[in-house]
Amino acid sequence: MKTNKGGRPTKMTVATIGKLEEAFSYGCTDNEACAHADIHPSTLYDYCTANPKFSERKETLKNMPTFKAKRIIDNALDGADLNTAHRVVDRKEGSKVKQEITGADGGPVRGEWTIKVVG
Repeated sequence: MKTNKGGRPTKMTVATIGKLEEAFSYGCTDNEACAHADIHPSTLYDYCTANPKFSERKETLKNMPTFKAKRIIDNALDGADLNTAHRVVDRKEGSKVKQEITGADGGPVRGEWTIKVVG
């Protein structure tokens, strides 16, 4: 961080950066992270312009929820979770199995209704 040479003290303290990083690691948007850190988005954008490394870290942190979700899916696959396996294949290749509900001998589904009048 730069040293402030007078004027208003910077809002980009170690604590503020920590709050921003926490929010970004949950996949928050810039506006959500700024609300969590109690700063204006322009403060964040100015800081990112002056600190490109932080800007890169911000984007990396924003991808953490996706990485975590993929790790969970991978763990489920390692555990031979059939439901997860089907979802992964369907998501990757699209559903290749056509499912239909039919009645007897492939005909239409038929139902019977009984109405009982009480009175």
